[in-house]
Amino acid sequence: MKGKILIVDDDTAHLSMLETLLKSLFQSTECVTDGEDAIREARENPYDLILMDVRMANVSGMEALREIKAFNPSIPIIIMTAYSSVDKAVEAMRMGADDYLTKPLNFEELKLSVERVTRHLELSLENTQLKEQLLSESNFSGIIGSSPAMQAVINTAKIAAPTGATILITGESGTGKELFAKALHNNSNRKQNRLVSVNCAAINETLLESELFGHEKGAFTGADKRRDGLFLAADKGTIFLDEIGEIPLSMQVKLLRAIQEREIQKVGGDKTIKIDVRIIVATNRCLEEEVKKGRFREDLFYRLNVINITVPPLRDRADDVPLLAQRFLNKYTNENNKMIKGFTPMAMDALTNYDWPGNVRELENVIERAIILCLGQYISEKDLPLNVLKDYEPENSVESQLSGGGKTLDEIESIALIETLKQTKGNKTEAAKILNITRTTLNNKLKRHHLDLEKILPKEVD
Repeated sequence: MKGKILIVDDDTAHLSMLETLLKSLFQSTECVTDGEDAIREARENPYDLILMDVRMANVSGMEALREIKAFNPSIPIIIMTAYSSVDKAVEAMRMGADDYLTKPLNFEELKLSVERVTRHLELSLENTQLKEQLLSESNFSGIIGSSPAMQAVINTAKIAAPTGATILITGESGTGKELFAKALHNNSNRKQNRLVSVNCAAINETLLESELFGHEKGAFTGADKRRDGLFLAADKGTIFLDEIGEIPLSMQVKLLRAIQEREIQKVGGDKTIKIDVRIIVATNRCLEEEVKKGRFREDLFYRLNVINITVPPLRDRADDVPLLAQRFLNKYTNENNKMIKGFTPMAMDALTNYDWPGNVRELENVIERAIILCLGQYISEKDLPLNVLKDYEPENSVESQLSGGGKTLDEIESIALIETLKQTKGNKTEAAKILNITRTTLNNKLKRHHLDLEKILPKEVD
C-alpha cells in the first residue's frame, strides 16, 4: 500500500508497536504523542491516513479530529478507543471519522480497516479523475469550473454555440476568454472549418484593415502582391477578434459594414466580396463606457452584443482554484519531468484565499514556478511567491490573532476564553478544566470581558 500515515498515541510503547506493524503497509510513517502535534502535522504535511487515539493528555483525539476535519475534511482518520469508550467512537464517527477500532487492537482488523478506508479514498480520487477526464473530453475541453458562477456561463455558451449568432465575450484579462471562443467554435456547425484568431491590439493601426480584409497589389508601399485577409481565411468558419475595444474608430465603420452586409472590400480594390463567417469578439474593457466616452461606435456595439458571455474573475469562483491548480500541476510536472504528487493543505489553503488579480493566467504562472522550485513530492507554501502569501493566515488560528504583538494581557485572556469555549462547544465545565480554573472563575472572567456565549458560538444552520 502506498502513501504516508500519521500515527497519534500518547502510549509510546503502543505507538512504537503500531509503527512497526504499519511500516509494512505504508511507504512512510510519522509518529506523534499528542493531538496538538497531530493538528500541526496535518496542517503542514500531506498524509494519506491518520490513525489516532481518543485519550491523550494535552489535546484529545476528539479535539484534534474536529480541528483537522475543519481545515482538511477529505483526509481519512481512524480513531482508536478502549472498549469502555465506544460511545466516544460513535461521536467521532458523527464528527467525520472514517472508522474506529477498539483496544487492544487486532492486527488483522487494523489492516482491514486501513485497506477499507484507503480504498475508499482511492475510489474518490478515481471518481474525481474520471470527472476531469469526461470534462476534458467534452466539447468544452480546457474550461475548468464547477462553481455556480462558472457553470452558469458554460450553460449559456452551450446554448449559444450551435447558433450563428455574433457573440461578445467580456471579462478581465487572464480569465480565459479565448478558451470560450475556441469552445464556441468547436460546438458550432462550422467546427469542420477554420477558427481564425486575431489579436487586434497587436496589429499596427495602419495595417489592421489590410490584415482583416486583404489588399490588392500596389495598394500601398510594400504591397508587391495581392493578398487575401483574415476574413476570407475564415470563410465558412469562425473569426475571433480579441481585444475588439482597441480598434480605432475609422476601422470600426468598415468592421460594422462587414458584420451587417457580410461583405468586405480589399484595400485598393473596387469590388465587394461576399463572406460567410461567424464573428466572435472579446474585450476586457466595458464597451458601454467606451460608447459613452465616444471611443466606440454605439451601432457597432449593438451589432456585436447579440449574445454576451461574461467570464467571472477567479476571485469570484475560489471553489475552482483547486481544480485549476491540479490541472496545471499535471501539465507542468510532465513538461519539467518532475515527480510531484500534489499540494500540502496549507499551500492549497493559501492558493484558495488569494485574490488572483491576474486571474487564471496568474495562477498558471504561480503553479509552474512552484513546480520548478519544489524539491519534495508536494508543493508547500514555501514554494509559493510572497505576494500570494502576503495576506494569508491559517483560518481560525489563535497564533494569527496574536501575531504582531501589541496585545494587552486582557486581550490575550479574552482570546483564550473565546477559543476554548469554541473548542468545547460552550461546555463551561470542560473549558474550565482546559484553562485550569474553576467554573466560578470562568464565569467571573466572562462577565469581566463582557463575553456572551450566544455571540461566541457559531449558530446552527437548519
